[in-house]
Amino acid sequence: MDEEKAVDESMVNTVFSVLPEDTNIYGNLFGGKLVEWIDRTAGIVAVRHSRKNVVTANIDNLSFLEPIKLGDIVILRAWINYVGTTSMEIQVDVYNERSSDGSKVLACRAYLTYVAIDENGKPTPVPKLKIKNDDERKRFEQARERKEQRLKMKEMVKS
Repeated sequence: MDEEKAVDESMVNTVFSVLPEDTNIYGNLFGGKLVEWIDRTAGIVAVRHSRKNVVTANIDNLSFLEPIKLGDIVILRAWINYVGTTSMEIQVDVYNERSSDGSKVLACRAYLTYVAIDENGKPTPVPKLKIKNDDERKRFEQARERKEQRLKMKEMVKS
């Protein structure tokens, strides 16, 4: 596939309000609910880039950095870091906008890998990534290194 797409062509910003049904007995957002929001948001980025059906292949390095409370506003910013032949790495930065004072803090960061699939459920090629600046180049190289580490880990698990 010779087509190329830029990072900004598939970026997504999603906003959620934390409701009572999203929280545990301490008033903190369920980690699983946040993972769901992250996966949905990153999946949209993958579909926008590939214009194919996609499946989540991996959630890597999911780090909860800050608690998110009932009533807070959750902002998810997602973009594509890396594209292989059929796979894409999406980064999602999650910000907590505190309802009490409006301050915003990075609450979570995650890297997810999606694979584009055809109508038979088989991996299918995706457009290449058009790198426009040094920051995108750096993220691309870091994502390539994470992919190599995941592949090594996969081999270790198999043996």
